[in-house]
Amino acid sequence: MSSDVRVRFAPSPTGFFHIGSARTALFNWLYARHTGGTFVLRIEDTDRARDSEEFLTVILDGLRWLGLNWDEGPEVGGDYGPYFQSQRSDIYRAHLEILRKNGKAYDKDGAVYFKVSGEPQTIHDVIHGDVIRKEEKDFVIFRSDGSPVFHFVNVVDDMMMKITHVIRGEDHLSNTSKHVELFHAFGAPEPLFAHIPLILKSQGSGKMSKRDTGALVEDYVKQFFIPEAVRNYLCLLGWAPKNDREILPIEEIISLFDLPNVNKTNARFDEKKMAFMNAEYVRALPLDDFVMCSRRVLAQSDVPFESHGEEYLRSVLSICQEKLRGLKELPHFVSYFFTQNFEYDQKDLEKLRKKCDISARLNEFLKNLSSVSFGEAGIENYIHELSTTNQVTSGDYIHSLRLAVSGRSVGPGLYAMLKVLGKEEVIARIKRFLHI
Repeated sequence: MSSDVRVRFAPSPTGFFHIGSARTALFNWLYARHTGGTFVLRIEDTDRARDSEEFLTVILDGLRWLGLNWDEGPEVGGDYGPYFQSQRSDIYRAHLEILRKNGKAYDKDGAVYFKVSGEPQTIHDVIHGDVIRKEEKDFVIFRSDGSPVFHFVNVVDDMMMKITHVIRGEDHLSNTSKHVELFHAFGAPEPLFAHIPLILKSQGSGKMSKRDTGALVEDYVKQFFIPEAVRNYLCLLGWAPKNDREILPIEEIISLFDLPNVNKTNARFDEKKMAFMNAEYVRALPLDDFVMCSRRVLAQSDVPFESHGEEYLRSVLSICQEKLRGLKELPHFVSYFFTQNFEYDQKDLEKLRKKCDISARLNEFLKNLSSVSFGEAGIENYIHELSTTNQVTSGDYIHSLRLAVSGRSVGPGLYAMLKVLGKEEVIARIKRFLHI
């Protein structure tokens, strides 16, 4: 399916990639994919003092990480370029002359002003309905240094690139009457507008800023979030499917997403919910994908994960996956599988010592271990027999064994953990613990 719908995301490379900007890009991308339209990436790089190649790279990498591929723009090209505003100066000058000839632009104090009509302007907004605003003062469209102002270039680019729908943050709604005035002055049809709700900070009030925790896309990349999880969560900031489901494949979101279904009320960012959703995505990864992601994470740690071979690594990861809250914690979560040089958590140790005789339980476990089949069922049955024979709860054996072989009180299922470590390694670790 294809359509004439053309939407755009137009970031300025003056800072890191904010989560609000990512959500704006996502909603544009979703609408383009839902309608079979075109998603245009346009770079608003006219701020010579603040624009940088580094920030442009951050934005492009962030879009790619989220899976938001653009149909026209940098590195892709298209029929309506250039897609960098810094390369469109001649176009802006030509359009300024059109306004001059029509008596809609004049010079004052070195700047160029746009002469407003003074008439109320109706903004046709898909989300908010018709909004009527009136511009009462003429406004600058070219600064005294000769550089064009945002409102002017924004409208010229949207006209020239045949943008049909302008999807952007609600904070731009107050500017839109200026843009409608400019469209009319050029004799051009205005696009449909869709001003999406703002993202509020998780604590307190006010719009989420780049200084707030969790506000930058790069932070999630560095913390090894699953990009599909971040994208899924961003979809829910201002939109939701009618059946109240939240974790959805992107294909289904694309089929369900439409602008009239976007909320009018602002959305509050919930970092805990984002982390929860990420954990769900981690647990749902096919094992091959999980191993691939885990290798990238472990390669940036000091865990000697290559030391025991690929089969052992896959066995370790397969029993740890469902317990993880995120890939960031993976190195710490699995480190003891690859070395005996780990410390025992002293708080856990003291707490367990008050409940049971750890050494007695471990010695009882070792006593007839040579005859035990060291699969999960065999280990479980053996511990159950020890519990019955010695009239001690199974938990005393389980907690003692976990602490002795891993140094911790939490981790993957004990029977699976012991099986993966192997009988000889488990015996060696228990003996090491008994001699500390």
